[in-house]
Amino acid sequence: MSGGNSSREILEMESCRTRFSAWTPFSNTSLNRQLFQERVALISHWFDLWTNKQRQEFLFTIFLRCTKAQLSFVQDWFSKRKQVARVDFSTVLPRFISLRIFSFLNPKDLCAAAQVSWSWKFLTEQDCLWMPKCVKFGWFLPYTPADKEYGAWKHHYIACVSDLDWLTPREAASVYGALNEPKTEEEELQERLKEKCLRKILWKKIALCKKESLRVRPPWGSGAGYSRGFTSKGHPRVYRMARDQAGLQGALEKELVLASLEVLPKRNNVSGSHSYPSLSEKTWPGVHRKDDSSACTFQPHFILISSRVPAYELVVDSVQAGVLSVVYEHSGMTLDGLLYLTEKALAGRKARSVGIFSDGDSEEINLLQGYKIGIKNLLRPEVRDFWEKLGSYVATEEEGGHVDLFVPLGASEAGVEALSQLSQLTGTLFTAPAGIATGSYQHILSEWLGPPGVGDPPSVYFSEPKLQTWARWAELLEDALKPVRKQLGPLLKELQTGISARMVGQIMFDSMSMADVLSNHDTAQALADGLAELSKEHSDKPLEFLSNFLLKTSKKSKDWEGSVPLTTCDSEETLGSFRKKRNVIADDSQDTKSRLSKSDLNFEGLVKLEARLRAGCGDARTAAARELLRSERRYVQTLAAVRDVYATPLRAALSANRAILSAANIRVIFSDVLRILRLNRQFLNKLGDRLQDWGPAHCVGEIFIKFGSQLNTYTNFFNNYPVVLRTIEKCRETTPAFRAFLQRRDKTIATNMLSLPELLLCPSRRFDEYLSLLYALRLHTPAEHVGRGELTAATDQIKKYKDYLDQIKENIKMKEQLSEVQSLVWGCPTLSEVNRYLIRVQDVVQLHCPNEEISFSLRFYEQIRDLTLFLFNDALLISHRHVSHAPFERTSKATYQFTASVALHRLLIEDIPDSKYVKNAFILQGPKHEWICATEVEDDKFLWLSVLQRAIRSSMEK
Repeated sequence: MSGGNSSREILEMESCRTRFSAWTPFSNTSLNRQLFQERVALISHWFDLWTNKQRQEFLFTIFLRCTKAQLSFVQDWFSKRKQVARVDFSTVLPRFISLRIFSFLNPKDLCAAAQVSWSWKFLTEQDCLWMPKCVKFGWFLPYTPADKEYGAWKHHYIACVSDLDWLTPREAASVYGALNEPKTEEEELQERLKEKCLRKILWKKIALCKKESLRVRPPWGSGAGYSRGFTSKGHPRVYRMARDQAGLQGALEKELVLASLEVLPKRNNVSGSHSYPSLSEKTWPGVHRKDDSSACTFQPHFILISSRVPAYELVVDSVQAGVLSVVYEHSGMTLDGLLYLTEKALAGRKARSVGIFSDGDSEEINLLQGYKIGIKNLLRPEVRDFWEKLGSYVATEEEGGHVDLFVPLGASEAGVEALSQLSQLTGTLFTAPAGIATGSYQHILSEWLGPPGVGDPPSVYFSEPKLQTWARWAELLEDALKPVRKQLGPLLKELQTGISARMVGQIMFDSMSMADVLSNHDTAQALADGLAELSKEHSDKPLEFLSNFLLKTSKKSKDWEGSVPLTTCDSEETLGSFRKKRNVIADDSQDTKSRLSKSDLNFEGLVKLEARLRAGCGDARTAAARELLRSERRYVQTLAAVRDVYATPLRAALSANRAILSAANIRVIFSDVLRILRLNRQFLNKLGDRLQDWGPAHCVGEIFIKFGSQLNTYTNFFNNYPVVLRTIEKCRETTPAFRAFLQRRDKTIATNMLSLPELLLCPSRRFDEYLSLLYALRLHTPAEHVGRGELTAATDQIKKYKDYLDQIKENIKMKEQLSEVQSLVWGCPTLSEVNRYLIRVQDVVQLHCPNEEISFSLRFYEQIRDLTLFLFNDALLISHRHVSHAPFERTSKATYQFTASVALHRLLIEDIPDSKYVKNAFILQGPKHEWICATEVEDDKFLWLSVLQRAIRSSMEK
């Protein structure tokens, strides 16, 4: 027993000695497991204490010692623990399904997909994908591909496309002609003379035939030589004469038509058909023929004005007489809607020039919400299609046609390149401001990039004194008109509609009976449009203006009867004055055409002009540098006014124990702007030293680069800007002494008639001026200049910071819109979500159909209630609109009650065709409910559905 105990003790002592040693007891399983767990815990403790690099080295060492089976175990464990969410569908799906997916791509996308991987390249080059695309255009392979040959149809498609002769719309029109091509005066005169001679011959032959029939017919016979009392069998001669007379008349009519076709000039147009002359006025008494040639000769100037332009009402008021102008909504409008407005305003005519008055900078034009068009996105399909169609509405270059963009694209290289590509793409000359000026829209009144024959575009469309006044006060007017436009816009629109309806109703009921009123709806609409135009023009002779407007409207209608007098004025005199004005405009267009043809108005002229500007870059470069120094000095003086007028007196009062504000509030309001003042004062001193010895070899790029490295001062200011404004408002409300201080200091000569919050706006607006001036300096700096690279780096640096600032502004604006809708709609759910913004608001009426079993054309709808639709980028909010009127008040108040909200990807749209019982209706189908809605105007329905469909597509793509 003693021997056995001693041996057991010996084993325990050995196990204790081996526990902390490197030896592993393989014979004792439990001891081996316990020792293994202790060592794993120790290594895990060490692993937690190691750095990332040490852990990576340890794992690398461990994996090198592992066998293949162990590595395979690790791989399987990872695949089970974390499955791959995104795989190549072509490796998982069957091949015929992958080919079916690729068949929906166009040739350009197929070529792009072929560059993804070898498997995609093999699939996208299959003949079953490319053969239908070739056969669609009539391109067949001249041989039969072998069994193992693939990609033959793709190569054949590329070869056919590369050999195509592509023409711009302008070139195609010059080669193949166009529909409704205007005729010259000589051709019109020849057609009329030929037709007159043919009709004389026809009338003479018919008269001779009638004399012969009267001479030979019996006294009791009818005019046709045939009587009901006698059959043709009893009087064969009389019947034969009647038949010969009818045949003679048919032969003469056929001769007239064939002869008139031989006289016509054979013109090729798009459809390949000929233009046939209309019948003369003598043939159809009481119907006045529309003079197409004279209508096509009149080519007006046309301008599109964006609602985003500050105080755009004054811009519209400064448009000259005879210029067509259309104001379009910047937010909620699409490119198709903009083309629709243009086509509707021109009414089939060609414009002598088209202007676009919109917001933008020297690199891109902010045409619509979501469409900042520049050199990067100019070749997008929808953008390219828009400019091509817009260019087709303009007269040819030989006739002096051009498109004027009231955005300073001519002040930068990217803008000039964009203008060049637009000219190449559409075959139409594009012009833009090329001058250097800082301030609110002062670039419009500077020099323009374009050939000398184009003239001054602002003077073509606008009255220059009014436009200068608007440009000088644009920012101030916009700030003042925002609340006024928001409050009075709906009221004035409703008031204008009501007054027009009352005037039209009074005129029609005084001159027509009830039956005539019901059958002359088009007349009422024409009168309403005429009165609306009369209110816009403020004409001294309202009857003459209304008569001219109705004559223009009548020429657009094919069924107008000219025998009905519309007004009491002399129609012949009015028509004569209108033709006289049209002839004067036509003469002016011919003179312009002759001048522009001498100046060689084409794309090469634009390139030569750009080269000429670069050749004279010395003076322009100096002018840009001087403008930079002058504007910087004015900016520093504005910031110094904040320090001298506000910050210094408040700190002095605090030091004298007569505190108006606490030290904390003074620091919150003025600390960041005073740091900006010190930074820009140093920047101004460096600019002054550089421009004091300015020469061709000098540049300001390195000064801007150093200034851009210190923009964290501006970042702190912009991040604290909302806090600063809230602090000012809070101190104004809670501290009467500060309120009195601001009343004494605000809007004085020392502050340039601005208040403290208006002075704090200057830093955010200064970066737009920096970017415009840098673009102008780089444009007029030669490529071989020493400082060209530094100037480019400085431009990119300032542009990057401006984009950051624009993003801050956009986020604040979207939050304000969401909070405004949230407070406006009762019972509205929480709208504040990331990346959500408001697109459009539309007022509609909700309809109900009592019997949905009958067809759409016979359904009768009744109005249930008024709805207001709030369209966001990811959802549609539907609210019930209730309008209430107060006693003794003309204005009404609208309240909104939340009804439903539908995610856009779950929303379906169905159009309801117009019928006798319903107009401008459509169906919104949600997952649980549907709403039958209708707009008041057809244009609102078109714009709303186009915007809604585009928002739905965008949400589904996201």
